[in-house]
Amino acid sequence: MESIQAIKQRFGIIGNDPKLNRSIEKSIQVSPTDISVLVTGESGVGKESIPKIIHQLSHRKHGKYIAVNCGAIPEGTIDSELFGHEKGAFTGATATRSGYFEVADGGTIFLDEVGELPLTTQVRLLRVLENGEFIKVGSSKVQKTDVRIVAATNVNMFEAIKKEKFREDLYYRLSTIEINLPPLRERKEDIHLLFRKFASDFAIKYKMPTVKLTDDAVNLLVKYRWNGNIRQLRNVAEQVSVLEQNRTINGVTIQNYLPSIGSNLPAVVNNSKSESDFSSEREILYKVLFDMKSDLNDLKKLTMELMKKGSDSDVQKDNEHLIQKIYGEEKDEEFEAAVEDLEVLSLAEHTEANESAASEAEDKYHFAEEIEEEETLSLHDKELELIKKSLERHSGKRKLAAAELGISERTLYRKIKQFDL
Repeated sequence: MESIQAIKQRFGIIGNDPKLNRSIEKSIQVSPTDISVLVTGESGVGKESIPKIIHQLSHRKHGKYIAVNCGAIPEGTIDSELFGHEKGAFTGATATRSGYFEVADGGTIFLDEVGELPLTTQVRLLRVLENGEFIKVGSSKVQKTDVRIVAATNVNMFEAIKKEKFREDLYYRLSTIEINLPPLRERKEDIHLLFRKFASDFAIKYKMPTVKLTDDAVNLLVKYRWNGNIRQLRNVAEQVSVLEQNRTINGVTIQNYLPSIGSNLPAVVNNSKSESDFSSEREILYKVLFDMKSDLNDLKKLTMELMKKGSDSDVQKDNEHLIQKIYGEEKDEEFEAAVEDLEVLSLAEHTEANESAASEAEDKYHFAEEIEEEETLSLHDKELELIKKSLERHSGKRKLAAAELGISERTLYRKIKQFDL
């Protein structure tokens, strides 16, 4: 059996972290068997190296090794890719096709991002794991295959099972042995070692001197969170190697290549709402409804006051104060419309009050002679008639007429234009 150090050199694995060494050790131990293996870890930690180790150290090393990215294959064609299809099985199936499980018979299949498999495909995969049988799409013939399955995922499988996105029985069949690769932020002593290796590789690739880091630059790399793990570190090493003229990189320079360096704390995101969240939302909704009810009651109270005593300048100010309370301090179009509506209401009430007074006594303008005729008119006509008389009484002076009618001069001006007076 090869040593861990020999395996690292053979497969180009860099690092001396104990957790990494334990993962490689488990891969070496499980490789001679046919046990299914599930490799877990965050995206970018190098999960694809483990199935290669398992395959090359197994008795299947002379068989085919096929790596399948389950998340990159459309849901409608993944069954055909994995299990094959018969001619005419679906539109575009112009010939019979062998799937990966048929082609890799006697070898190993690496199912990367297995957590992205559709539920229908999971059922087919479970059958392969249990008895080595599968059926091509569009066929009724059961076929046999002898394939070692190694799967990998960066998904929290227990959360996926809880949300019914992944079958629990399939998870336990895949994870007979589970190998977890640690994230880069837990391998702090390996970070500088990996950077030096990547910098050396890019110096050879691009035919330029190798970049070197100062101590403060190394400290920044070690303290950085590395959400993208080894893949992100490799990208940073490549950018620095290509873009920087000075081949000695200090902390100020390296910081420009580390996004959001000030926020290195992990963010816990929970999409599910707790009971307290819903309770808080209900309280806010109740408060909004209560405030609306209070505003409506104030509006009703104001209307009753207008009906009782008309609309003088003080009541007009109360109108605007109430509307500001409802619509906010800014006088937008809704605010102006609400003021005008209340002024029209005031004018209508004022009209009724004047007509009531005219029915009791005849004044110098002889309203009494016109009461019977005005009672038959519409509110529109009454409003028009009252504006005309007020303008005549004040010799066309809009300010005096508006004050008598209990409306603003601007509203009176709009009414004059509306009625073409």
